[in-house]
Amino acid sequence: MRRLTVLLATLATVAALGAAAPAQGHNDRDKPRTVGYFTQWGIYGRQFYVKNLDTSGAAAKLTHLNYAFANIDEQGHCFEANAAGAGDAWADYQWPVPAELSVDGVGDAWGEPLNGNFGQLLKLKQKHPQLKVLLSIGGWTWSTYFSTAARPENRAAFVQSCLDVFIKGNLPNLDGGSGGPGSGLGVFDGIDLDWEWPNWEGEPGNVISPEDKANFTGLVAEFRKQLDALGRANHQRYELSAFLPANPAAMDAGFETKKVFKSLDFATVQGYDFHGTWESLTNQQSALREPAGAPVTPDFTLDRTVRSWLDRGAPRNKIVVGIPYFGRGWTGVTGGGDGLFQPAAGPAPATFEAGYEDYKVLKTLGYPVYRDLRAGHAWLFDGTTFWTYDDPFVVLQKSLFIRREGLGGAMMWSLDGDDANATLTKTIRFGLGG
Repeated sequence: MRRLTVLLATLATVAALGAAAPAQGHNDRDKPRTVGYFTQWGIYGRQFYVKNLDTSGAAAKLTHLNYAFANIDEQGHCFEANAAGAGDAWADYQWPVPAELSVDGVGDAWGEPLNGNFGQLLKLKQKHPQLKVLLSIGGWTWSTYFSTAARPENRAAFVQSCLDVFIKGNLPNLDGGSGGPGSGLGVFDGIDLDWEWPNWEGEPGNVISPEDKANFTGLVAEFRKQLDALGRANHQRYELSAFLPANPAAMDAGFETKKVFKSLDFATVQGYDFHGTWESLTNQQSALREPAGAPVTPDFTLDRTVRSWLDRGAPRNKIVVGIPYFGRGWTGVTGGGDGLFQPAAGPAPATFEAGYEDYKVLKTLGYPVYRDLRAGHAWLFDGTTFWTYDDPFVVLQKSLFIRREGLGGAMMWSLDGDDANATLTKTIRFGLGG
């Protein structure tokens, strides 16, 4: 009975938010976007293929698909390679996808010009013509040489290299397999820049510089310039987006906000990893607002992240809010109660990485579900193990927040974390009004 009461209260809360949402009057380019990340490596352990986007119904609910990730070499160029930790051309465009895993039911033959994920993305776009596919560059692991690439003396050549390989589709022919001039033409409709982070420490070993802030502005302007020039020649408009941090200190260190947004079609902002198992207390990783009793205040929240970007001059309708399809978890939790803000022994066991688990797995655990309706977050706790995550009620609440605030849409990291029916993606699309 208590569970039913909580769920009804949740629905009443989000319904009230929806009723308060004004009509935004966006044109087609400014309608709320649904931007999902597809991970290159998801075809391995997770066995999540481009075909799953079609069969689950996710592709029909997306406006944009970001393919993660492309790497940057030490000289500051985009490239393709088959080298552990550096590139996976096999997954990208060499792998002969069998008929049973193919979007159109037709299998690839070895050595065709375009195989692998890229070939499947092209087939997916043919089936879902509303879908724009962007090539995402960098990410947490491959932002090492972004600083080098963005320098004034390097950036034009860097942008040219990325457009040559991924937009013009001049994929290198490696190992006598797929690729060749123009082999990837038509796969990508633009570029997503995922530099984590300009002038701010990301993964250990990243090149960083005080000049990164101005150089990022110059880099996005150079991408805009070259994409527009190519688009005029091809009678097509290519899109440009970027992934931006939740930390206000990183915002100020690395981004000239008003200048950057002039070159971007939209930006996705980090709405998760606010807390995790690098800390010894259980906590929320993606709350909409600050929970009562938060051990550190002011705390990272989705609402505060959005307002921080707005305060710095970001256009409201270009802010696309990040929503996690994964949870962060601790085990050995002591202190009793509902488990929130309690000491823990360490990361919870999980499928691929301790302390990190997909929504589709978390929904099957059978743990008691707890919610903070005002703060907009949920968690699982069985008395020992604690998971902070977003379920359909939370993502609906966030989607209605996006509508009410007139923001640019929602981004999902990452689509392979959803269940086989794309429940989270469909809920977000419904909440955004489509």
